Amino acid sequence: MLFSPAKTPPRLATIILLTGMSLLSLNMFLPALAEMATSFEVSYGTMNLALGGYLAVAAAMQLLFGPLSDRYGRRPVFLVTTILFTVVSIGGLLAQNFWVFFAYRLLQSAIVSGMVLGRAVIRDTSTQEEAASLLGYVAMVMALAPMLGPLAGGIMADIWGWRSIYVLYSVLGAVCIWLIWVDVGETNQTKSDSFKAQFRQYPELFKSRRFWGYTVAMTFAVGSFYAFIAGAPLVSERLFNLSPAMLGAGIGSISFGFMFGNFIAGRFTRTVGLAGIMWVGRVFALAGPLAGLLLAVGGVSNLWLYFGCILGVGFGNGLTLPGANAGVMSVRPHLAGSASGVSGALTIAGGALVTTVTGWCLTLWQPLIVHLGIIVLCSVIAMLGIGYVNRIDRLEGQIDG
Repeated sequence: MLFSPAKTPPRLATIILLTGMSLLSLNMFLPALAEMATSFEVSYGTMNLALGGYLAVAAAMQLLFGPLSDRYGRRPVFLVTTILFTVVSIGGLLAQNFWVFFAYRLLQSAIVSGMVLGRAVIRDTSTQEEAASLLGYVAMVMALAPMLGPLAGGIMADIWGWRSIYVLYSVLGAVCIWLIWVDVGETNQTKSDSFKAQFRQYPELFKSRRFWGYTVAMTFAVGSFYAFIAGAPLVSERLFNLSPAMLGAGIGSISFGFMFGNFIAGRFTRTVGLAGIMWVGRVFALAGPLAGLLLAVGGVSNLWLYFGCILGVGFGNGLTLPGANAGVMSVRPHLAGSASGVSGALTIAGGALVTTVTGWCLTLWQPLIVHLGIIVLCSVIAMLGIGYVNRIDRLEGQIDG
């Protein structure tokens, strides 16, 4: 029925849409940041708080959403957070003062529940290997959000102004509320007894060396993406003089590689294994920006080099993140929601830190070299995280760390 509450697990397409919304809310408005700063009569640096602040609050919310879904179920948390996102998107649309807008913007991060709970739902209904494969396919299609989101946002800002982006946020939020109601049945069949009992189990999760290895890899793999989107507007403006629409297309370029990497991960994880596919991913994620950095140091720099070398980051992350997500939730399956929330919170907190550091460092020296250098550093640390997990696997087999 069109409005009957769901009783069965959601379709894969629903999980993809709900997860993609958390990315659209992050990056669709980025090409319009300069226009928004002018509209609210604030500096670009102040306006950039709408990105860094969003990430910081999203990190805190992930710490809450995972345990809430373990205690009360995935479906009610999905519904409440999506309703909140829709309401505050309307508030952001109508805001006339930056700080009022900023408050609504921070609350928009409630939609990050789609990322946390989408992973948990898949893990609820799949084995670790099946979950990694499904997450690869989800991420492959979901990659359209960061690829098309900035492009669409840039075009909408050029034609109708930045508030049109918030009209779209509000409409999509309403669609997601309906979709959750009719298609997202409860999948958590082992709800925790209480928050107190649940938090008593956290040391069991935190003592796992695999959990921390996967989390470090996820944090800095995604951090390389955040470093890119934080620095791309400044680098593109100073070196290449791109319009908002062209900048949106450039920011979305990382998703071409990410989508292909997700396809390969979904296709081969079950046969190659998690360790192998993730390690190959880290090699590619480092090789692309490192090549670009070496060329830039040698005096070779142009638009195609800048965006082209980022494809390696996207492809490598596409190979790595599905397995890392599945791995972190499989360390303690009865705490899948909490593991997803904690690792997601740390990932986004790391992203907020990388975003802030990137914005500051780019003003100190040659922006292109500094930007690519930060991305290379993030890729190296992510590789060390995967190497740590692989080392534990070699030493201890399949025994949890």
